Amino acid sequence: MSKKIQRVLQFIGVVALLLAANVKAQDAYPSRSVRMIVPFAPGGPADLIARIVSQKLSEQLGKPFVIENHPGANGNIGTGIALRAQPDGYTLVFNSQSIVVSKSLYKSLPYGPGDWVAITRVASTPNVLIINPSVPATNVRELVELIKGGGDKYHAYAQPGFASPSHLSAELFRLSQQLTLNSVPFNGGGPMVLSVVAGHTLFGFTSMPPATSHIRAGGLRALAVTAERRSESLPDVPTMAEAGFADQIGDTPIGIFAPAKTPKDIVEFLQRTVSQILRTTDVKKKLLTIGFEGIGDSPAEFAAYLKSEDIKWSRVIREAGIKLD
Repeated sequence: MSKKIQRVLQFIGVVALLLAANVKAQDAYPSRSVRMIVPFAPGGPADLIARIVSQKLSEQLGKPFVIENHPGANGNIGTGIALRAQPDGYTLVFNSQSIVVSKSLYKSLPYGPGDWVAITRVASTPNVLIINPSVPATNVRELVELIKGGGDKYHAYAQPGFASPSHLSAELFRLSQQLTLNSVPFNGGGPMVLSVVAGHTLFGFTSMPPATSHIRAGGLRALAVTAERRSESLPDVPTMAEAGFADQIGDTPIGIFAPAKTPKDIVEFLQRTVSQILRTTDVKKKLLTIGFEGIGDSPAEFAAYLKSEDIKWSRVIREAGIKLD
């Protein structure tokens, strides 16, 4: 055998060993702790859901899935940190559709549209149109009539933060009904809901978690949810379509993303594992308690959903003139 052939065979052997080592490493995923970055403050919906999922992942896979909160700039700071990490499956980020909507709001971002891969939409909650019980409206149409003819006190609505999913739902409603409305922003859903409970602002859109207990206790009246079907958490509340207002779907989804070029087999493994976790009885109950329902869709389905969300909300942002810098 010639030396040339020997060298070729040696090279092939080395390549085969490297490939085998790579396959073995990926098969062993995770072999160490995984960072789960939440780009929002502790205690919010994304944080609560991340902690539910990370605990189950740690239990099932035998390695710690560790939560790190990096709030700021509507989730952009923490998302940028996550997407600049090595694409090896050991840094993940929980975010909403803001990962695609933010490009319509900010002149510059610490990440671009090609910097991430969608793993799965973990859970979602619709927004809900709430009013103070003193408002003489029992349905959405009566509220619209009050806004149009009830005087200045009905020309302001509460919202939990500029460009939040709830704010965008309110602006979609305002634009579609050609209403004269000014938004009153609050620092989060909790303060916003308490303002409506106290009657300082009389109505607004919010995600369900901060409002559900007040609705059940009678401190708020829920007129409709912005979903295709009724929520299991508030089954007596109609959808906007049932209330006579079509094309008002808007939710707050929480999904898992990874840096671009994360190995496909790791992405698919995480999606399958999370989807199985979401089907367990205890996780379903925990999600419903905070107003969310589990989804666990495929990476392709999640990516398609995000594309449609980008098209819809970019138009609303443009027509409403919403800018954050």
